[in-house]
Amino acid sequence: MFLSATQPGTSRRPLRHSALRAAAMLLSIALVGCQSFTTNYAQMRVIDTSADSGVIDSYQNNSALAYNLGFGTMTSYVPMSPGTYTLAADRVGTRQTLAESSAHLLAGKQYTEIVGNSLVNLQQTIFLDQSVPAPSGQIAMRLIHEATHSGAVDVYLVPTLGRSANPSPLATNLSFGANSGYINVPEGTYAIDVVPTGTGLASSTVTLLNGAETSYASGAVRTVVLIDQEVPGNQHAALTPGVQAIIADDADAQ
Repeated sequence: MFLSATQPGTSRRPLRHSALRAAAMLLSIALVGCQSFTTNYAQMRVIDTSADSGVIDSYQNNSALAYNLGFGTMTSYVPMSPGTYTLAADRVGTRQTLAESSAHLLAGKQYTEIVGNSLVNLQQTIFLDQSVPAPSGQIAMRLIHEATHSGAVDVYLVPTLGRSANPSPLATNLSFGANSGYINVPEGTYAIDVVPTGTGLASSTVTLLNGAETSYASGAVRTVVLIDQEVPGNQHAALTPGVQAIIADDADAQ
């Protein structure tokens, strides 16, 4: 359970302690039994992909989901009773709402809330996540494009043989805000490479992202969120066209 990225400030301790107690109660209920939790509760996580909005607090109705979320950070899944919620991204330490939306959450479902775009156009988008493992021998990858400066991109899963294996793109022409949906590919070890749309991937290609190799076991379900490349020394600016990738765990084989 993730409720705070940094230590909370003294001015809001009473509210935060209440939120922590409420979250602990939900967690204790969830731990009674996996089947009971899956049947009776929804799960929500929050990812902050806005490079210039500053640190935020995330709320559902008047209760906190997370505090002190900074650019490129995310929470774990938080259990929530099914129902309709007002979700808000507030300036950290205040109740000044920067973005607000409504969502109806269903029991037994997992959701991702992305707080993204620039501060002047800040928005929340809710995605329904895949909560069951990929088929045996496969992994499921979903790509969400939240990088504001890169333009449309093609995304490759590069196997251990590297670019010499002439991999085909996993998804092409992803524009800002695009969601590829879940795509099944064979289990294995891959690096994520991102290039401007229409750019072929060869050993000499200059990429927007040349990711590290990661091993994905059979059944793994992952969401890859592309975000702006943070400029060193300035956490609120993203002035280069490069991208970073947040890889979020949605599900694994039991």
